[in-house]
Amino acid sequence: MLSIRTIGVIGRTYRHLNRYRQILSIFFKFGFGDMIERLRIDQYLEVGLQMISKKERARDQRLTRAERVRLAVEELGPTYIKLGQILSTRPDLVPADFIEELSKLQDNVPPCPFKDLRSIIEEDLCGKVETYFLEMDESPLASASIGQVHRGRLHSGEEVAVKVRRPGIRKLIEVDLEIMLHLATLMERHIAELAPHHPINIVEEFARTLEKELDLCLEAANMRRFAKDFEDDSAVHIPKVYNELSTHRVLTMEFVEGIKISRLDLIEAAGMDKHTLTVRGTDLILKQVFLNGFFHADPHPGNLFVLPGHVICMLDFGMVGIVDRQTREHFVDLIDSVVNRDEPAMVDALLQLTDWEISPDTRRMQRDMTDFISRYLYRPLREIELGPCLKQLIMLATRNRLRIPPDLFLMIKAFATLEGIARLLDPEFDIIAQAKPFLVKVNAERFSPRRILGEVMAISRTLMKLTRQLPKDFLDVARVIRQQQLKLTVTHQGLQDMLATHDRISNRISFSIIIAALGIGSALIVISKAPPLFYGISVIGIIGFVAAAVMGIWLLIAILRKGKL
Repeated sequence: MLSIRTIGVIGRTYRHLNRYRQILSIFFKFGFGDMIERLRIDQYLEVGLQMISKKERARDQRLTRAERVRLAVEELGPTYIKLGQILSTRPDLVPADFIEELSKLQDNVPPCPFKDLRSIIEEDLCGKVETYFLEMDESPLASASIGQVHRGRLHSGEEVAVKVRRPGIRKLIEVDLEIMLHLATLMERHIAELAPHHPINIVEEFARTLEKELDLCLEAANMRRFAKDFEDDSAVHIPKVYNELSTHRVLTMEFVEGIKISRLDLIEAAGMDKHTLTVRGTDLILKQVFLNGFFHADPHPGNLFVLPGHVICMLDFGMVGIVDRQTREHFVDLIDSVVNRDEPAMVDALLQLTDWEISPDTRRMQRDMTDFISRYLYRPLREIELGPCLKQLIMLATRNRLRIPPDLFLMIKAFATLEGIARLLDPEFDIIAQAKPFLVKVNAERFSPRRILGEVMAISRTLMKLTRQLPKDFLDVARVIRQQQLKLTVTHQGLQDMLATHDRISNRISFSIIIAALGIGSALIVISKAPPLFYGISVIGIIGFVAAAVMGIWLLIAILRKGKL
């Protein structure tokens, strides 16, 4: 697992100080000095902040705050780019304008020298590259922050694509995650409007996501699962994984050469029917979401290729989403309510799909739904753009303080991307009509005898367990009360700031007492003319006065920097 430690001690040990200073400098550079000052970070990295220029500001003041965030994230490097990409899928945490900007983040980085990757391949496969590959192109096909892809050929003559994790990337990510965790801790402590979003939990969730991306075995497992889901579908091709040549840092897969689905000119030149491709591509995503509950979360045109015979090939399985049966059914309810323009049903479906801390105002939500319907849905069904409609619904839910599960947002984003590709290939394509059989099938499964019997059995087992367990729980509670072992724990909230202020006051008073003692002691030594003497004045007394003066000036500067005397 990624080593991500609580960094309450980082300010005392100054670990990773250079990287911390670099991160803070970039924040100041793009005009976020006010946020850094609100974090009160100088209490933890006093020395580090003295080396940072706070006079730098954003390069262009005409840029919006969201644009400056994106530019800062790009300059901060791979870990922060990944964080930005993940946050772009979280409308419950990030405003709409920030989501739009963070969605533009690119993961292209300069290629790593092949000799560095060669050592990783040879170490993981326990042999020379030439032992396993007849040839390997040293120029990469693609280069991203986590891995790099090279084209190769096996001794059997099969063309392969070899994805290799960048050397040293894990250590770099661990350093950035530790600093991120420290900043998140300060955000929860000092910025009240960010505390409800639980920044520490976000960083921990981000660490788990990155752990999955670093492990290429998981991507290989995703490819094998997709291949099994579509093994009987001749219209879909999933690249083969070479298990014997794949490890946690190396993924060897079939090389696929096809036409990007967005290249209409090449598709037409190959004599392919665009409507057939649109139908097959749409069915591919609909099957993943509604039938399998396991879907490709990033089906952009660069990851969808067309092979001869109108076969659709998917690439890059590092980001996938999972939706359980209940979520799929609630999502179908949402689509049905949108198509039927039923405001109460739309509210109910949204509440079933989301989470919240404060009970939402359903009357206000219904008014928002009425406005949404009048703005987007009073048009023929074939003219309704389902992806943008669902995105607007998600934004509506966010305005009502409903939290959208990440996989649900990824699913909606996948639908929006799919619809964009479908309309590019066939502007007259009706995605709602194409999705209708899948929606009908999901609804029909709810009332199948097998499903009903299973639910009845599950409820019966739960009731039996409750019947057996409840008397025992009551006896345990009565025993604790009788033995006078019942304890009530009271947790204080919001005392951290007061305790931190108390510590600062105590430290300053202690420092002042030491300075005063040094001054008085030095004066007594000078009066008593304790040797050695310099021009008749005690040298020890002079040293004491100088030390007291230096410490006094240091204390005064610290107070002035806080802006309070």
